[in-house]
Amino acid sequence: MEEKLKQEPAEVIKVVLFGPESTGKTTLAKELSKHFNTNWVPEYMRTYLEKKWNAYNRSCEIEDLKAIAIGQMDNENQLSKTANRVLFCDTNLLEIKVYSQVYYQGYCDPTIAKYADENKYDLYFLTYIDVPWEADVLRDKPFEREQMYANFKLALEKYNKPYVVLKGSLEERLTFAIKQVEKLLNKS
Repeated sequence: MEEKLKQEPAEVIKVVLFGPESTGKTTLAKELSKHFNTNWVPEYMRTYLEKKWNAYNRSCEIEDLKAIAIGQMDNENQLSKTANRVLFCDTNLLEIKVYSQVYYQGYCDPTIAKYADENKYDLYFLTYIDVPWEADVLRDKPFEREQMYANFKLALEKYNKPYVVLKGSLEERLTFAIKQVEKLLNKS
């Protein structure tokens, strides 16, 4: 499993959309990739768990996390090969680690935890909770948004990850995010 969680070398800037559920990460990843004419990595956890829910009417279990982590990294590694200067990741292993610790009393598989820290990204966009909650079969923490946001922010700070907070309307977030990515591109 270890090799499957490691980032492959890539000549692109990697930006992660990171934060609690229902905070606009997927929408922003799609819009940013469209603006920069590049790839974005969908959240594999959502795809995996929607299939599981539809087939078995069951949600995430601790043994699902390895398969989810491997799927997320496989997609990232494949899409980074054809990205145009920047790759937008709708979540990453650090997000899986945060959710694992929240749902499983502080536990995260040690290999997932290791690569959540070791895999490198140029910037994290921490999405704030100031957008309306949108319910679906997988989202289950509408009343714990502040605590979940605090958990995500703490993870970024604990592991010294470079991040900025995205707040406001979609247009405000997108405008700010574009400026941040342009700064990274100008430095490279």
